[in-house]
Amino acid sequence: MKALIPWATSFGTVSAMWAVGRHHWWGWLIGLGNQVVWVAFAVAFGAWGLLPLSAVLTVVYIRNLRAWWRVRV
Repeated sequence: MKALIPWATSFGTVSAMWAVGRHHWWGWLIGLGNQVVWVAFAVAFGAWGLLPLSAVLTVVYIRNLRAWWRVRV
C-alpha cells in the first residue's frame, strides 16, 4: 500500500493542475481531495514537513474554489 501512495499523490496533483489549466472549476475539488492523500503520504513515510504544506494548500484550494464558484454563479 505504501508504494501506491506516491503514485496517487502524483496522479491527483497532475489531474488537478490539468483541470484547472483547462478552466474547470472542479479541478480545485480534485486538488482539495488530493490533500487527504498527501496527509496519508506524510504519515506513512514520516514526512512531517509536508503537513504544513498540505494545510496551506488546503486553504488555497478552498479559496480558489470559492472564487471560481462565485464567477460561475
